[in-house]
Amino acid sequence: MKFRSDPAAQLRGSFAAMFTPFTEPAGHGEIGAVDDDSLRAMVEWQIDSGSHGVTIGGSTGEPGAQSVAERAAAIRTVAAAVDDRVPFLAGTGTAQLPETLELTQVAVDSGVDASMIITPYYARPTQEALYQWYSTIAREFPSMPFIIYNVPSRTAVDITPETVGRLFRDFENIVGIKETTKDFEHFSRVLHECKVNEAGKDLLVWSGLELLCLPLMALGGVGFISALANIAPKASAEMYNAWIAGDLETAQRIHYGVHPLVDLLFAETNPAPAKWLMAQRGLIASDYVRPPLIRPTEGGLKTINSLLLAGKDYLTPVNTVEPKA
Repeated sequence: MKFRSDPAAQLRGSFAAMFTPFTEPAGHGEIGAVDDDSLRAMVEWQIDSGSHGVTIGGSTGEPGAQSVAERAAAIRTVAAAVDDRVPFLAGTGTAQLPETLELTQVAVDSGVDASMIITPYYARPTQEALYQWYSTIAREFPSMPFIIYNVPSRTAVDITPETVGRLFRDFENIVGIKETTKDFEHFSRVLHECKVNEAGKDLLVWSGLELLCLPLMALGGVGFISALANIAPKASAEMYNAWIAGDLETAQRIHYGVHPLVDLLFAETNPAPAKWLMAQRGLIASDYVRPPLIRPTEGGLKTINSLLLAGKDYLTPVNTVEPKA
């Protein structure tokens, strides 16, 4: 809650879009539980590595494979572990309004700094329906800053710049958007549509696509909410810091240097490769992903290991554990 009062000034930089660690299943047909010990270890490592903030509950966190109670418990665990040392954004959106309101209330009560609400998936609502969806949530929690989470590749709906602008102008607590689209013109139009609201503030725009993190800064973005920080938080934070300091050469070097690690993350469905890597490096206890996802296949591991060697200089150490050649 420490950073909730002034999101425009304080919610900036490289935010780790953390995956959710699970324990190994007890037996055939069982699923692993949320691993709170590994989750707390992840938070400490992110803060120690220089991440400007953390998030949980986005696409990388496998929210669709968890119950509302599990997601709520994970929000509480991360909030307690963060303890107001860095901003904490919680993904509280689902495809159902009552669940979204329930999770958002948990975020409010836990002292989360802002709530990230995904566009409702599967239903493919119209733009007017999206406006009413976000309006309802914003009115219900007037003290909570909200971030729209636009990820059309997973939800089958794309919120338009005009709808974002309408929401931004109508609700002071809708403060930003995480854009996870390869349409760079869309980024530009969102920023142009939302330059200043009635409170005199610009919309906060984060990139959710790793290779668009640095380019978005040139258009006026305020940072990135990135899966890359699950394996390279130091490099991700340093790229942001370099840009802010005017050191474009360093920022570009990191941007191109992490290309193999970005490809690694998506060698198979995210977050399976990242979980495998971080279990190998000792940060989490298990690389288990819940169905319908599976752990990396044999072919996937060959690709992952090849990319790992290509990008190893940009990995962040975990208790001095380094990748093996």
